[in-house]
Amino acid sequence: MRDRSIGSARWPGALLLLAAVFLLGGCATMPPLSEATRASVPQSVALDDVPFRGQRQYQCGPATLAMMLDHAGRRVAVDELIPQVFLPGREGSVQPEMLAAVRRHGLIPFVIPGSMDALLQETAAGHPVAVLQNLSLPWWPAWHYAVVVGYDLEREALVLHSGETPFREVEPGRFDATWARSDRWAFVALPPGELPASSVGRPEVQTVAAFEEVQGGKAALPAWRALAGRRPDLAMAQFGLGNALAGEGDRHGAAVAFRRAADAQPSLAAAWLNLGLVLRSLGETAEAAEAFERAAGIPGPLRDRAQSLLEAGLSPAAPVGGNGNRGRSP
Repeated sequence: MRDRSIGSARWPGALLLLAAVFLLGGCATMPPLSEATRASVPQSVALDDVPFRGQRQYQCGPATLAMMLDHAGRRVAVDELIPQVFLPGREGSVQPEMLAAVRRHGLIPFVIPGSMDALLQETAAGHPVAVLQNLSLPWWPAWHYAVVVGYDLEREALVLHSGETPFREVEPGRFDATWARSDRWAFVALPPGELPASSVGRPEVQTVAAFEEVQGGKAALPAWRALAGRRPDLAMAQFGLGNALAGEGDRHGAAVAFRRAADAQPSLAAAWLNLGLVLRSLGETAEAAEAFERAAGIPGPLRDRAQSLLEAGLSPAAPVGGNGNRGRSP
């Protein structure tokens, strides 16, 4: 998704304000929800423990971050966040800076699916959701961040911390019209070990890997455990867990994770190679040779490495690194 320049909720002029009001009128009803969502979430949710931070001009991004971080136990002043995410030349904050700031403060920013179902599922799970809206027109945007802190299905209302107004009720249809202009971009900020309620898949592997690059393997280990536990069929989640465990010295746990990764995706040469290296370090030479044979039989950049280990009987080496999709040979 392309970056967007985010300003405050300030309107460029009275004429634009009237045009926007005209365009947003008549779209107040709740967008369609799946039957599964309606059956699984409460009729109403109020996250009263989400602190409110008022937004000064062009600083809805830092204020939104402060609310998200504070709710997760990382209290940070808005003024401290401004230099981390505010881009003066663009009069606002863009998404990569927002996500990077969350990682720097020890939380994992998961971008959620752009749907009302996902939005309500996260809120029902107790996760405030940072959302990006365009409060103006597609061709003259007024980008704005807010935090969804509740909803009421019976009254058809969403509740947001937005601008200078805490717990502001908005009609879901009108909200969705402004949210849609950002491709319905939204994220939750969770401590390592906690996962989004809405969905977990390959994008979350990359999200945890990006967090690990900033905070290290030890900090990311609970996230890898949670991801691999929820999606045991996801090879790269098991692979990431294996690398994190190996980095912490748990070779037996790493071997289990690498084997699960290889079983889930037999063509993943890095999983077989790392399994062989860990097994060899544990003295399981016959099992290690079998793993090297599997790696050597898969076309790709690791084939020669696996073949040389198989033929030369080298002493134990470090596993192949690179959680997510950044595999590399040491």
